[in-house]
Amino acid sequence: MAVKDMNKKEEIMIVRPGGPSIILGIIVSEIILYAFLQLNEIIAIIITTTAAFAIGYVDDRKVMGGWFKPATLAIAAIPIIAFGAYDSDLAFPLFGDVQIPALYLGLIILMIPITGNTINSIDVLNGVASGFMVIASFSLSICLFIVQNYEIAIVSLPLGFVSLAFYKYHKIPSKIFPGDSGALTLGAMYGSIAIVGGVEIIAAVALLPAVINSFLFLSSVKRIVEHRQIKGKPVDHTDDFKLKATDDNTAPVTLVRLILAGGPLSEKQVGFAIFKLAVFSGILAVITAFMMGVSL
Repeated sequence: MAVKDMNKKEEIMIVRPGGPSIILGIIVSEIILYAFLQLNEIIAIIITTTAAFAIGYVDDRKVMGGWFKPATLAIAAIPIIAFGAYDSDLAFPLFGDVQIPALYLGLIILMIPITGNTINSIDVLNGVASGFMVIASFSLSICLFIVQNYEIAIVSLPLGFVSLAFYKYHKIPSKIFPGDSGALTLGAMYGSIAIVGGVEIIAAVALLPAVINSFLFLSSVKRIVEHRQIKGKPVDHTDDFKLKATDDNTAPVTLVRLILAGGPLSEKQVGFAIFKLAVFSGILAVITAFMMGVSL
């Protein structure tokens, strides 16, 4: 299947979705790691991530309603609970662990839809979703090493390397788009690693630009809706096809729209601006990881 690249002046068709190649790389890598580590956490990550891929692939083939992905991704989180691949203590920097056994189950059910849809919502320009995940996932891996969760740190590495391999073909000019199946796969695996590694707060810090993007989108549209069903577009084009913030008041507010508030930019410039924010958030996540060993 091929779709038009909407941010190019020429009629350029791009292959979509890239989800099958992403999930294949993840599954093969994690199965090899399982042969050495024999961790239930790996099985839980594989099942949850594969379920997220299947959900995204359905949405790639047919545009579903706004609640489809959050509801089904919540179900995809169940294997993490079933395999007991979590610690119900929520770790905070400076304040230590907070024991919330019952509430934590709800957090697991919520986290996979949040991380999955957060990465999906930032997949708006060539290379952004995969490039962002390269930065965020390797930042998370470093943080897992810092907090001495070495096994899960190793288990997390395939996410970064698969994202990097995909970025080679997704960067400007894209040869392939991840689609919902690819973006949800990356986001769900990120959330799964955060849960089984007990680094939920750190993971949220590393993902901050994408989280802000989702918050801006939801607060402006005021409902859960499939982004392809939104009529107003947050970005317009200049005569030379640079990106500019739209004047349409009905269009949702997004991170890209805020970046363009200062004036038109090329697609590559906007992408690099997002990557700079991702690097900054990654540094904050590393600082947060070091602070986990400090208590007031």
